Parts: sequence; C-alpha cells; structure tokens
Amino acid sequence: MCHRLCAFLVLVLPLCAEAGEPAKKPRHTNRLARETSPYLLMHAHNPTDWYPWGPEAFAKAKKEGKLVFLSIGYSSCFWCHVMERESFNNEEVAKLLNKDFVCIKVDREERPEIDHIYMTALTMFQSGRGGWPLSMFLTPEGRPIFGGTYWPPEDRDIKGEKSSGFKSIIKFVGELYKKKPKEIEAQADQLSKATLMALERPVPGNAIVALNRDLIKEITDDLKESFDPQYGGFGSRTRQFRGPKFPTPPCLRFVLSEGERRKSKELVYMATFTLDKMAHGGIYDQLGGGFHRYSTERTWTIPHFEKMLYDNGQLVEVYAMAYRLTKNPLYRRVLDETLAYVQREMTSPEGAFYSSQDAETHHEEGRFYVWTEKELREALPDAADRKFIRTVYGATDGQPNFEGKYHIFTLPRSLAETATDLKMDEKQFRARLEPLKQKLFDVRARRDPPFLNKIALTAWSGLMIAGLAEAGQALDEPKYLKEAARAADFVLARQRSPEGRLFRTYGAAPGQKARAAVNAFVEDYAFLVHGLLNLHDGSKDKKWLDEARSLTDTMIKHYGDTKGGGFFFTAHDHEKLFARAKDQYDGAQPSGNSVAARNLVRLWAKTGDDRYKVEADRSFRAFAGALKTNSSGLCTMAEALSLHLDAQAALKKR
Repeated sequence: MCHRLCAFLVLVLPLCAEAGEPAKKPRHTNRLARETSPYLLMHAHNPTDWYPWGPEAFAKAKKEGKLVFLSIGYSSCFWCHVMERESFNNEEVAKLLNKDFVCIKVDREERPEIDHIYMTALTMFQSGRGGWPLSMFLTPEGRPIFGGTYWPPEDRDIKGEKSSGFKSIIKFVGELYKKKPKEIEAQADQLSKATLMALERPVPGNAIVALNRDLIKEITDDLKESFDPQYGGFGSRTRQFRGPKFPTPPCLRFVLSEGERRKSKELVYMATFTLDKMAHGGIYDQLGGGFHRYSTERTWTIPHFEKMLYDNGQLVEVYAMAYRLTKNPLYRRVLDETLAYVQREMTSPEGAFYSSQDAETHHEEGRFYVWTEKELREALPDAADRKFIRTVYGATDGQPNFEGKYHIFTLPRSLAETATDLKMDEKQFRARLEPLKQKLFDVRARRDPPFLNKIALTAWSGLMIAGLAEAGQALDEPKYLKEAARAADFVLARQRSPEGRLFRTYGAAPGQKARAAVNAFVEDYAFLVHGLLNLHDGSKDKKWLDEARSLTDTMIKHYGDTKGGGFFFTAHDHEKLFARAKDQYDGAQPSGNSVAARNLVRLWAKTGDDRYKVEADRSFRAFAGALKTNSSGLCTMAEALSLHLDAQAALKKR
C-alpha cells in the first residue's frame, strides 16, 4: 500500500499527558487561542500556525496548493505533549510545517468522529497499529495519505537501522508532493478506499448468524481463553500476557452479569479475581482513590498515571455490581474511596464532571503519585510508622518499584491478611493505618497537582451517573443517588438545546462564560440514557424514565440507520466528512451502538413499547456478523443480546 513512503518511514509507536505552560508573554499566538478545549489551548502559542478543524483550513490548503498536516491528541496524553514540546513548539520544525502545509489540531475528546475516521486510516496504513498523538498527512480535500504517531524531531539510529525523525518526514513529504503529486494522490486514493471499506462495510454473515444462547456461550468461552489466570484481566496466552493491560470494563461487566445469570462460579471468579488484583495494584490510587488509565505491564503494578472519568465511571459500576453479588468489603472500600475522589477532584461546584487528569507533573510521568525514600522519611519521621506503611503498601526499603528510584504504593496482601500478619485485629489495624494514610495524603496534596481538564463531556458524564446510581443501589447509599441526580440535572439543563438535542461539551474559553458546544454523537445519547435508566432503577422516579425515552427517540430520529439497522456515530445533519462511521467495537469505552441496543432492551422491558424492541432487533441483526467473528470486541452488544433473550423468554411465560 505504501510504495516509497513505507520504504522511507520507520514509524514509532506511541505510549501516551500534560503540556508545558505557555510563556507569560508569548511570542506566537495562533487561531487555537479562540478555542475552549484545554488541549487546543495548550498549543495556542506554538510557532506552528495551527488551525482548528473547519472549512477555513481546508480552503487555505486548496487555495495555496498545500497538503494538510493533521495532529490529533487529548489533554492527558503524555506523548502528545512530548511531541508538542519537542516539535510543535520548536521554531525550526514549525518553519518547515508552516512553509509547505496547513496544520490542523484536533482534540479527540471534543471531536471523536474525526479521530475515529483517521485512526482507522492509520491502522489500515500500519497493519493494525495506532495510538496518540495521531499524526496524519491529508490531501486538501481531507483524504488520508499516510500517518504515524509520536515522531521525535531528529533521525535516530535504532539497533543499526535509521528511524526517520519528524523533520526528515516533513521535508520528504513536502518535496514528494511538489515533484510527484500523482504518487501522493494514488496513495490517498488507496488509503481512503481501505478506510471507507473498514468503516462502512458491515461484517458479512448477519443473515445466517443465529442470535441465541449458543452465541452468548461462544463469546464467554472466547473470554475464558484470553483470561489471565495469574493476575486477572484479559490478554494473549500465546504472548504469555506480556505488554500493557487494560481494565476493559465492558468485558468485566459482561462476564460478571453472565456469571450471575447462569450461576457460573467460573465466570464470577474471572471478574472478581480481576477486580481484586486491580484493587491491590498500582493502577488503583491507594492513597487518594480512583483508577489510573491502564497498567504498563501484566501485574497491574506500574500504571500509566492519567485518570479518566470514563474509566472511573465504568469501574464504579462494575465494582458496585460485584459488591451486590458478593458483599466483599474490599469492593465497598474501593467504591467509597473512588467516589470520594470523584467528588473531591472531578466534580465542579455546579455538579458537572470534569473529564480527566494528566499523568505528568513538570514533564515527569506519575511524579504526583510516587514516593522517593527521602520523601517517605520526611513525611513519616518515626521509623516504626515507616515500617508499618512499607509493610502495608509494599514500599520495600531500598527497593523502589518504578524507574529505579520511586515507590508506587500497592497492596501485596489484603489489609485483613496484613493485619493478621502483624497480630492486630481489624479495629487496631484501622486505628493505626488511617492516621498515617491521611498524613501521607496531606503531604502529597501539597505537591503541584497534575493538569485537570475541566471540560465536561456528555457521554463520560453519563457513565459516571450510571456508576453513581449503581453504587447507590448496591450500597444502599442515598447520597450517591443524589449526586447522580444532580449531575443528570446539570447535563439536561446545560448540555441540551431547546429542541431537545444534546451537545457534546461544556466549558469555557479564557475570559468567557462556560457554554455547551459541539453537536453530540451517538455515544453521548447512549451513555447518558444508560445513566438515566440506572437512576430510574435506583430512585423509581418516573422523571428519569421519561427523559431516557425522550433522548432515545431523538437518537433514533437523527442517528438511526433506516436501511442497515443500528446507529451512525454522527447525526444525519452533521458535517459531511470523507467517511461516516458506525461504531461497533468496545474499547476503553463501550461502543455507542452496543449501549444503545442495551438501552432499547431495557426501555422495552420497562415500558412495553414494542418500538424499542423493533429497533433493538435491527441493531442485533446489523452486528450479528461482528458478534460471531470478533466476540471479545463486542462484549456490551453480547450483554445487550443476553438481556434481550431473557426479556423474550419472560414474555413467552406470561
């Protein structure tokens, strides 16, 4: 696919947090200074002449006969900001970019539809690999030519082979377009066609896949094969589960719900064992509560330190489901601590939820959360106190577990086991631990905190509302239901138009009042409705059911695929891009289509309105082929189908 481009480029995979602060008297100011996105504003004073996504940038590219350089990232992406410091804020690199390209910067959290399309193009180009920052060269019409992720500014020698740096790539593409524009056009045609096929072609086999319990069993059997029996979670047995490990809440939720439905101890164990290991690992903030993005290795010890609202919302819901089923006190502690963190650090005074916290402080990943030997001694001068904390949190004297100099707190043994080892009862142990834990938390709180992205995103708020409502029911805690209701009222009042349509974002540009912006995507409707349905389950207040029905009806009208079933990612009147996606696979978040299908089943069960059953049936048929061929990627759709089969069976018994 790549001709000379593939031969020339050695693409560097990303990892992915915080931008450096702009100078007090910036030498440069570009068009991003007018944006509300914190991520875009971080680039507002780059010498790179950034444009936001929009017609102005593409009109300029067409008029001047230039290619477009598209960079997509997000505010808590570590390597996005490394590239910003090294390249986009570099005068020499900026000069090269500005000379031959029109540069567009996109916040993937604000415009996920753009990210989805060009990430698909990148994975087509790189045989399935992708990540952020997403760096893509486009034609003036927006068709992808080729791309990569993080590129260092200079060429590098890696194991005797030359890896092209960003400056070399810029020069090469600029020269190739001047000398051989037809070659660039041919590459764009080829990659665009591949991207369109990946986004728009349904998985074959929809008509012949039986949507029954056998299919659900096949999916759970596949998950059993990918389950890590030593540390929990899911991965590749052939690779011995090496590499990064993600929490995958959609899979955990599906396995747990199926285990409960079937009374399968094996499935329940897969979910709860994973939840135990995560709660004991460094991926969980043992001092402050809340979960980091993912573990960089198999054991959940070394996290990538960013904290995302969507992870914590989903994991709160899963831990609440597990607590309701097992009454494990560990899960109650995790829920209370995580929700205290969300209330303390991720909630605005008006009740909106902020979206994320960065991984780095002062350009050093995880620095806010980790401890040196010196810092532990200064925080806890008493040797006995230090020894106790080291025992509890695995901070072995002289043996740091991160970068050779820092301690990441974990729980090598459960608190109950540690108390037994120390010959203390639970009351004695808690009386010793809590003051020391608070002391360490207070010391940590005086450090410079990671950057907090105060933009509220409708979809992610919906996931947090759902988690709060589920926790309120499982723990019999009315305060969590009240917090969920307050957040739902905020979204419905501030992020919805007079016509009843949702907006994606809520936030403020510098010096301006906060406002809602960006037309919503299907996941915004689906995730918020999920939260409202959980609120209705917990409170029995008809208001939430009515709001869920109204939003679902709006979603069907503006996003529904009347021919193929399911829902498009963008509304029918959305800006026309070169491709239109219909998302189906779960990632860090569940697929909008899958959550929509589950909502439709729940609405049918709650209201008896067959319109919702018809729409659910259409969705299941639309994604039946994908369910059969890539089951672990559609756990939420599988859960929705299982609920649907139960609802049909219950109807037959009446």
